[in-house]
Amino acid sequence: MSNSFVYVTYIRTTPEKLWEALTDPEFNRQFFLCSYQESDWKVGSSWKLIFPDGRLADSGEILEIDPPRRLVIKWRNEWMPEVKADGYTRCTFTIEQDGELMKLVVTHEADGPHSLIGNVAKGWPLVLASLKSLLETGKGFERPPSKG
Repeated sequence: MSNSFVYVTYIRTTPEKLWEALTDPEFNRQFFLCSYQESDWKVGSSWKLIFPDGRLADSGEILEIDPPRRLVIKWRNEWMPEVKADGYTRCTFTIEQDGELMKLVVTHEADGPHSLIGNVAKGWPLVLASLKSLLETGKGFERPPSKG
């Protein structure tokens, strides 16, 4: 895939706890700005990201899963018509242990020019900072910071 966004962070946690945070809906709500994911986390299974009000934010399919090391999701935005029209992207989560830290790499890719990449470049840093905060302090972010 030719258009990509890559984010790397280090989190003081265990691989199992990081994996649980990434795949458990109750954990998701604590760091994903109150949104959560739905899937049975098997290759070929459907995947959804649900807004706090129950609307569908994004959808896709589990392409690869290797707990607690790697997760690949076929991903499409569902709430912005111009972005949905671009079709599917691919989001890969890779977890590697580095001493007492977990290195989390999130790579979101699309073929050709794709408007979702610009949006994820704004969204992933906030979501992943919230994830890091949750796992290290016990509290994620409740909402995006105010503009201003």
